[in-house]
Amino acid sequence: MTTTGLRWGILGPGGIAQAFANDLVLNGLTLQAVGSRRTDAAAAFAEKYNIPNVHGSYEDLVADPEVDVIYVATPHPFHAAQALLALEAGKHVLVEKPFTLNAPEAEAVTTRARELGLVVLEAMWTRFLPHMVRIREILAEGTLGTLRSIVADHTQNLPSDPGHRINALELGGGALLDLGIYPISFASAVFGTPAQITASATFRDTGADAAVATIFTYNDDRIASTLSASNAHGPNVASLIGTEGRIDIDSVWYSASSFTVYNNANDVLESYTSNVVGRGMQFQAFEVERLVAAGQLQSDVLPHAETVSIMHTLDDIRRQIGLVYPGE
Repeated sequence: MTTTGLRWGILGPGGIAQAFANDLVLNGLTLQAVGSRRTDAAAAFAEKYNIPNVHGSYEDLVADPEVDVIYVATPHPFHAAQALLALEAGKHVLVEKPFTLNAPEAEAVTTRARELGLVVLEAMWTRFLPHMVRIREILAEGTLGTLRSIVADHTQNLPSDPGHRINALELGGGALLDLGIYPISFASAVFGTPAQITASATFRDTGADAAVATIFTYNDDRIASTLSASNAHGPNVASLIGTEGRIDIDSVWYSASSFTVYNNANDVLESYTSNVVGRGMQFQAFEVERLVAAGQLQSDVLPHAETVSIMHTLDDIRRQIGLVYPGE
């Protein structure tokens, strides 16, 4: 895929930023700068990925005149403020998922981006992977008949250490925002906003959610079921089930995976295997560059209204399970 030459700045050189930077390097995109609250952390990241500009603060990063777009990769509670910081500095922004901590923050960020005429996109990289592009085509072709249900899980056996970020409420830790965002966003991509949400959860001793199960129902007899868990590793697969067939997406379904299309007689109609360079996080960056080049402010694949709607869904789930973050 051809790049447009946008110069990327990385805000927060953590683990997810390393995966993103590696994919950008492998696919010829321009990594121009990195910023951290610690200059030594930014310098180490810059050395690893051959990034020329190093900044010891986020303010200096967003003020860098050689940077066109900022990738926000810090913990969830900081996304909104840092996205707004970048926007006010005139930068386009790609914000790690979940987009913000809650829906009002998401509304504030997307509204400000539109006011300033800048691109802002949620970094739900799964949406832009080639196998998901093909699945959208199959659904549009009507191969499955009338789609009735979705089943998807994102389950991992992550550290139980109370000091680990996944278990820290003050960092937005827990299964829902870190893991559940994937199947919940997937259900949104296919079915839209649910008419009714039912949720149940278990919790760590820190108060962070360890597992969250949801059932979404819609006004036309459709239903979606999701499971997210940080305390046990499951199959990490997904299925789309229609009146004329189904799609089974293999593990790990939300990464560059494979899938099989079956009819109701269980005959294989299509088999798809992904072939991408790196992990696949470059496709969301390609989308940002495409939007900027086209003069569009938001993506048809993940528009602002849907990002905000997903945050409302997460807020509703948290209300049902009694999950409140510090400061809310």
